[in-house]
Amino acid sequence: MIKVTVSKPSKTAMQSGAARTRGWFLEGEPDVPDSIDPLMGWSSSGGTARQIRMRFETLEEALHFAGEKGWACTVLPPQEKRVRPRSYADNFRYVPSGGPSERTGSQKTP
Repeated sequence: MIKVTVSKPSKTAMQSGAARTRGWFLEGEPDVPDSIDPLMGWSSSGGTARQIRMRFETLEEALHFAGEKGWACTVLPPQEKRVRPRSYADNFRYVPSGGPSERTGSQKTP
């Protein structure tokens, strides 16, 4: 029996938009451990389950497909980013405090 993981991709640090985070991915988990070639040192595996990577629009479609094939599924919950609404002007807002010591990190002595 092939084991698969169904997950929703999270946004990478290099992306500003959310274009490639839509949809769900069904990915195969390795069923055979890697072996190292003694001559060249390359790693190889006899299992082909890790080559499975399929995209689905909804979680239900992915689970239905895996169920039809008889694959064991593990569903990872999506990692949603909490967005705090802020305006650009907040970066320059004056907040009265103890003076420049807070900005530079130095301590004021009385």
